[in-house]
Amino acid sequence: MVHNAPAICHPDGLTQRISKALGKQLLSLREAHDEVHFTVTRASIADVLTQLRDDFAYQQLMEIAGADYPERSERFDIAYCLLSVTANHRLTVHVTTDADHAVPSVCAVYPSAGWLEREVFDLYGVIFDGHGDLRRILTDYGFAGHPLRKDFPLTGYVELRYSEAEKRVVYEPVSLAQDFRSFDFMSPWEGAQYVLPGDEKAPAPPAPPPPPAPPAVEKAVKAAKPKSAAKPKAAKPAAKKTKG
Repeated sequence: MVHNAPAICHPDGLTQRISKALGKQLLSLREAHDEVHFTVTRASIADVLTQLRDDFAYQQLMEIAGADYPERSERFDIAYCLLSVTANHRLTVHVTTDADHAVPSVCAVYPSAGWLEREVFDLYGVIFDGHGDLRRILTDYGFAGHPLRKDFPLTGYVELRYSEAEKRVVYEPVSLAQDFRSFDFMSPWEGAQYVLPGDEKAPAPPAPPPPPAPPAVEKAVKAAKPKSAAKPKAAKPAAKKTKG
């Protein structure tokens, strides 16, 4: 059966040539699902990407993605996705780090890394050394924490609202208006098989009156009923004669 997507063809001997060129900077090489992944030392990431751009024609940096593995000592994995337009080939370069050690910025190698590194910093808290404008880019400037860390709470740390007293937006600790509840997601037309909270206090509603019968049906019902016998009229008492 012919697949609807074209097969990915890796250039012959590409991984061997890249591995030899990187030398001690290369920590591991993995090929899976028609993808090539290189893991290099954190301090050499700028030199590695420069070498891949100049010597192997990977002209474009398509994405910088982050991942969090809290069980590892270096919990963050930073992936640089490269594209060679001339060879029509992609590969991914990985480095690992933690919250205390910065990753060298690659903005001088690929200018598109400016916003991508800001995104990883905003969502994971990874510091990029040498970035000229490392600010939040998706969350607010006063946002507390980094949302894509695995240990970040689902409700966040603070919530914001507009204060009429201060005439500005203020940040406050998160306060849940109600506890988490479990929902059964029952379809509305099926009807709940239980009493909703608060309904047990209300009296049962009276039964609705039956709907009026249509005129034609009402006439037919009257015609089908047997006519009852007429009651005899009571006789009037005779008038008494008086003597004149």
